[in-house]
Amino acid sequence: QVQLVESGGGLVQAGDSLRLSCAASGRTFSESAMGWFRQAPGKEREFVAAINWSGGVTNYVDSAKGRFTVSRDNAKNTVYLQMNSLKPEDTAVYYCAASGSSGSFYYTPSWASEYNYWGQGTQVTVSS
Repeated sequence: QVQLVESGGGLVQAGDSLRLSCAASGRTFSESAMGWFRQAPGKEREFVAAINWSGGVTNYVDSAKGRFTVSRDNAKNTVYLQMNSLKPEDTAVYYCAASGSSGSFYYTPSWASEYNYWGQGTQVTVSS
């Protein structure tokens, strides 16, 4: 079992930065691939970024490449999403997710169905 709690969301202006954190409890965090997803009003939940169990492999949606960076600190049971150059279209509730298993070394799934544990989400609002 993994419990996830996101923090760091807020209201910012276009061009600003935010760093989201996801604190995990449970034995399997260090064995889990971790993902970030987001859901805007009226839209389906979409993949943003993922990181493998060791932190050595990452995966991003095209709209996040060059602006967002996912990282993890297994000693602190925490995964981060650094978001720079934020745009109004980044406005959404951001969710942290854990796969519960490591898979292969390169395992950084972009499908929500690959994740077994989810946080409650944190709101990010970017004003123009």
